[in-house]
Amino acid sequence: MGPLVQAKAKEIADSLGYENFSAGWLEKFRNRHNIAFKAVSGEAGSVNLEDVKSFLNKMPSLLKDYSPRDIFNVDETGLFFRALADKTLTFKREKCVGGKMPKERLTIAHCVNMVGEKEKLLVIGKSQKPR
Repeated sequence: MGPLVQAKAKEIADSLGYENFSAGWLEKFRNRHNIAFKAVSGEAGSVNLEDVKSFLNKMPSLLKDYSPRDIFNVDETGLFFRALADKTLTFKREKCVGGKMPKERLTIAHCVNMVGEKEKLLVIGKSQKPR
């Protein structure tokens, strides 16, 4: 949020002839008016740390018979192309809760092996006629 607002404020200050204009004004303004820039949060997930530790201890024995070229990691992410902003300006003590996320999205899967070879991205959309 800061760089765009600061650039415009600098432009206005220059046009008004202000000579001692600093980049720190925005932070001071936000503090003076009790404004915070917060991420909009949804539901938090949880993970059992003991399960994670146990799995990480087993990993070397699971992978010992495979070449690094044959060990892949695949991850997917949702691209909400009609998404709302996930940050907003609010007063510091106010709770920041977002609205419902639009359901229109693409799923993008990416895959890379341990030597850095990447597969093409897999883009998955919604079926026009789901079964």
